[in-house]
Amino acid sequence: MALFSTPPKSLCILRLSAIGDVCNTIAAVQAIQSQWPETKITWVTGKLEAQLLQAITGIRVVVFDKKAGWQGYKALWKTLDGEHFDALLHMQYAFRASIATLGIKARYKLGFDAKRSQDFQGLFTNVKVPSPAKTHVLDGLLAFNETLGLQAQAAQWSLTYQADDKIWASQYLQIKKNLLVVPAASKGYKNWTAQGYADVLAHAHQQGWNIILAGSPASIEVELAEQIVSKLSFEVTNLVGQSSLMQMLALIDLADLLIAPDTGPTHMANAMATPVIGLYAHHNPARTGPYNYQDYVVSAYEEAIQAETGKPSSELSWRARVKDKAAMQRISTKQVIAMFDHVVETEKLALVSAK
Repeated sequence: MALFSTPPKSLCILRLSAIGDVCNTIAAVQAIQSQWPETKITWVTGKLEAQLLQAITGIRVVVFDKKAGWQGYKALWKTLDGEHFDALLHMQYAFRASIATLGIKARYKLGFDAKRSQDFQGLFTNVKVPSPAKTHVLDGLLAFNETLGLQAQAAQWSLTYQADDKIWASQYLQIKKNLLVVPAASKGYKNWTAQGYADVLAHAHQQGWNIILAGSPASIEVELAEQIVSKLSFEVTNLVGQSSLMQMLALIDLADLLIAPDTGPTHMANAMATPVIGLYAHHNPARTGPYNYQDYVVSAYEEAIQAETGKPSSELSWRARVKDKAAMQRISTKQVIAMFDHVVETEKLALVSAK
């Protein structure tokens, strides 16, 4: 049953991390804005994620510093002291996030139902959002909106960035096709091989693509990019560690195609309608992959989860994860090159991009 028959005055969103999940949450929040434009929305999020929220409008952002320990909670609660929201959308089941709800006053505190909740989130909420039949994380977030009383609608994103970010990104683009590769995730087990990337980039180079590597300054990302470059006999632009989050957003938006593993930029590309080839083995891409580009995913997940458990994913928990740290090596160069060629043909990227 819907909680509101008329638009509420105020809502609080609690989604602290990570970048990919925040991208998915943006679609749910912007759906609220489209139907209830007068409702005031406060979003509590992490420091890095707050940078991405510069890309949207009409939302008050409150930063929670998770590294500050108990002082971070006290600062958050002091900021929100005296405020009472019509509803809190507790969209992150991590126990750390649940503790934050203790100092957020709201008539309704919505959380996931037993199927999607964990870490005792149910103890901190008084409304359990029914899990949808659809597998994807975003569908679970959109279910919050229906529980509030909104009409179901297709996921849409509207993200913008500053002119300076576009100028920065544009200097690395060429008139010919631009392939952006974010080779590394923050967790090493999610990463594909340097040789695999090198072989795919050689294939793209032979077809005349301008190739750009990008990513965060984390050592795991910098080192993988350097390994890839060392295996190439041609030049590429290596920007790993050199961009802000908003510059990265601009670069993703202006590129013709992105290749990346299970990491935030995959979802940033989805939000900007930039075709993305996602490389997956540990998490089910039907649950965590780029929402509108599921058909472009190269996945070893089903093969790996069956090898590990003896069962297909359909017989396992919704969040069943492959534990084998070598699972990404099940993805072959041949598979990724074949997907690259398929996407080029499907998206008509053999032509000079008009984007």
